[in-house]
Amino acid sequence: MRVLAVLTSAFLVLGPGVAFAQAAPDPRVAFTISDPRISESSGLAVSALHPGIAYTHNDSGHSPTVYGVGRDGRTKAAFTLSGVSARDWEAIALGRDETGPALFVADIGDNAGGAWPYVTVYRFPEPARLSDQTVRATAFRLQYEDGPRNAESVLINPRTNRLYIASKQIGGGLYEAPARLRTDRVNVLRRIAPAPLLATDAAYAPDGNSFVIRTYYAAHLYSAPGKLLRIISLPSEQQGESIAYTADGRSLLAGSEGLDQPVYRVPLGGDALAGPSGSSQSAVGEHSQADGAASGRRNLVLLAVLGAGGFIAYRVLRSRF
Repeated sequence: MRVLAVLTSAFLVLGPGVAFAQAAPDPRVAFTISDPRISESSGLAVSALHPGIAYTHNDSGHSPTVYGVGRDGRTKAAFTLSGVSARDWEAIALGRDETGPALFVADIGDNAGGAWPYVTVYRFPEPARLSDQTVRATAFRLQYEDGPRNAESVLINPRTNRLYIASKQIGGGLYEAPARLRTDRVNVLRRIAPAPLLATDAAYAPDGNSFVIRTYYAAHLYSAPGKLLRIISLPSEQQGESIAYTADGRSLLAGSEGLDQPVYRVPLGGDALAGPSGSSQSAVGEHSQADGAASGRRNLVLLAVLGAGGFIAYRVLRSRF
């Protein structure tokens, strides 16, 4: 437990100017996922057509199914993607296709750290009916310009419909897809900014003025041009994996893997709700040099703290044997 406390504190208290995390303002349980089929909820997206519905899916090793969950935590519909395998589904985001609102499911996990030459994002129109059904999806292959990597976060700018992925690693990055995804070629992902260490999900605000990248313990809030606004600690979860904005953009929804897990509503306020109007020409834009340097300093400090945690773990284990 001593080791766990050290490692946990490394994410939350790294000192002035480094990180940090403010306590979430009165988080509440929005709903608890009750469907036993959803044992590894790994992503969240809020419906554009059905008020009160949030979409989620399982991690690897499950069927290629997206579940629509209501305010009572019960599954209202299950959408199975035809002819698709769920290799390592990690995230889901709401965007658009040629006809209207569409869901993008990201098969982007790579726990082997570079075993897959490309990853895949599946897009299908958001169903107008909340009923169990099989849907056809369009597959887009994506490849990182600087080599394969593990990722669990996908987000789509509601203004431009452009897709982004945040990698999950030390020195992680935010990657931008082409403005228009193609099915006849591999779409190259270009690194445009640093990302927090161990990013597990991300989402754009409904108005496109801000976005969030979450880790296991905290939500990193950015204005759309890529300036870090603040970091909010998230409620204790079994394995915090998912994040989304509520439909009104005033709160975050934070979820976890595991059976019967709550999804928390985390209210926002202040600068998190007052992002700049921005330009529709740039979905995210690059972080400033100062933000990039600060991110590097955070990673260096965190590495030092994790190293100290490892040393303590070694001493504790050695003292027991």
